[in-house]
Amino acid sequence: MNKAVELVKLWGAYEERHPGGSIEDFCRHQLSVSLKAEKQIAPEWQLVPDISGQLVILIRKIGKFHIMYSNKALEGTGLDQIEEFGILVIIFNKKNPIKSEVIYDNLLELSSGTNMLIRLKKKGLIAEYSDNEDKRVKRLKLTPKGEETLSKAKVLVLQVANMMVNSLSDDDKQLCIQMLSPINARFSDIYLKQKSKTFEQVYRENMGL
Repeated sequence: MNKAVELVKLWGAYEERHPGGSIEDFCRHQLSVSLKAEKQIAPEWQLVPDISGQLVILIRKIGKFHIMYSNKALEGTGLDQIEEFGILVIIFNKKNPIKSEVIYDNLLELSSGTNMLIRLKKKGLIAEYSDNEDKRVKRLKLTPKGEETLSKAKVLVLQVANMMVNSLSDDDKQLCIQMLSPINARFSDIYLKQKSKTFEQVYRENMGL
């Protein structure tokens, strides 16, 4: 069958089932169908996650690879881990934020984030000062040494990112960003509000139960 004709038939079948679907939705659907066809059935004795579990595990493993390679790239820069780089980035981008803002924007626990800030201060990379309007509030800024460290580290961190997704086209990267951004946006808005709640409460809220 002519490929153009086959494509039109596939689109027609998809449009019948999904009248409001866009071309982008159709392409994602076809990719999903193709992946399902390639899926191998695991032995019954194995613990196999469902489709949601598979996706989250994949994201988590890629995240761990990124942390490992980023920490290796940062050796000798004055930064011990990628989270410290993230702290410098937030301070630089937000222009003298308060401590808690830096910690929570990097998805860190208060205790571990505070310890990182103390280490960075001892290294002379950040400085702390009182807010002009409320002296009880402490704000952070990069020192000249911190700005220099951030500039050098940024090159290395970008090299790690480019290395990890080198096999993907820019279109593929954009598609991944488009599909995952709503998840990031959703939980960025609510995760702090849910930190003190039980998992059962969090689950019911997020599932609309």
